[in-house]
Amino acid sequence: MTQFIPAAQLRDWRRALPFWLSLALLPMVWIGAVYGSWWVLIPPLATWYLFAALDGVLGLELANADPQSSEADLKWYIRLTTAWVPLQVLCLFGLIAYVSDADHLRSIEKVGVFFGMGVVSGTIGINYSHELMHQTNRFERWMADILLAMVLYSHFRSEHLLVHHRYVATPRDPVTARYNEGFHRFYPRVLWQCWHSAFRAEADRLMRKGLPWYHRSNPFLRYWALQAVMLLLAFLIGGVSGVLLFLVQAGVAIWQLELVNYIEHYGLTRKHLGDGKYEHVKPHHSWNAAHKASNWLLINLQRHSDHHYKPDRRFPLLQNYSETDAPQLPYGYPVMSIAAMIPPLWRRMMNPKVRRWRKQYYPEITDWKPYNRHQNPMPR
Repeated sequence: MTQFIPAAQLRDWRRALPFWLSLALLPMVWIGAVYGSWWVLIPPLATWYLFAALDGVLGLELANADPQSSEADLKWYIRLTTAWVPLQVLCLFGLIAYVSDADHLRSIEKVGVFFGMGVVSGTIGINYSHELMHQTNRFERWMADILLAMVLYSHFRSEHLLVHHRYVATPRDPVTARYNEGFHRFYPRVLWQCWHSAFRAEADRLMRKGLPWYHRSNPFLRYWALQAVMLLLAFLIGGVSGVLLFLVQAGVAIWQLELVNYIEHYGLTRKHLGDGKYEHVKPHHSWNAAHKASNWLLINLQRHSDHHYKPDRRFPLLQNYSETDAPQLPYGYPVMSIAAMIPPLWRRMMNPKVRRWRKQYYPEITDWKPYNRHQNPMPR
């Protein structure tokens, strides 16, 4: 029987404390900047391997919080995601100021420091922006925009809210990885298609109101302005080298995001009902993982089915799904993201799971070629 966490327990700061472990990654980046050498590897090693090891030790978290808990019950969780924004700003631009003129660091060490910063701003920063963008509070949405501008991926907000959640597991969703599609094919495809689908979604929204794409209400104008501010700050603080180092962390952060996107829905498809109609999104259209430590790191992102069911539900309230209700990954995202970088290993791990998923949920479908090749009609 699933353990139930009452609202009274959620209010206790000690219940929220494990999620605050992500803050420890920021001083780790600075250790690399100060000491150089192999110390620059601490952030990626901690993010990928330490939390993977903790998953193995701590096991699964199957308990569910009361979904009716109030905002007041969640204050320690909400404070985490909003506190992260100024901390990441200070960390990133402080690093640019320090590392750009650091004589004790070789060029490769400087790149290593910002590789680590990119792992942090991608794994934590973009993930927190994802939490913030789903809230109705305007302040939190602005915080999401700031985090995304720091990695030059502001359009992710439009793509995620207007395209992904509506068209997930259909041919119109760029970030639903196709069956047998390796990450190295998925990645360049998704970089272009996500930007294009996000821009088109915003332009279509304005067109329905009789407005041109360049109307001031198009968020892309805000996205571009915020990204320009970030690049200008990097230049004013660190010159050309500051901009180059900023671009290193942005590129790594985007790579981290798209690794997660690749994992979340790989090979899963909604049934085509004919005439461009698809079944509604269900829990079995997302991969899930109940691993305790990586869910602390990723603020329950791995409870992905419930996120698609209730997109604005705050992360501590996301519900766990059992194996009978939704497909489960064999490991948490840290291990799965490493596997995704090795396509033969990934296919060996995941393709049999996709085939079992198809037999379990869609035994009536005998020809999967249109799904594999994205040849089904675009959803209406």
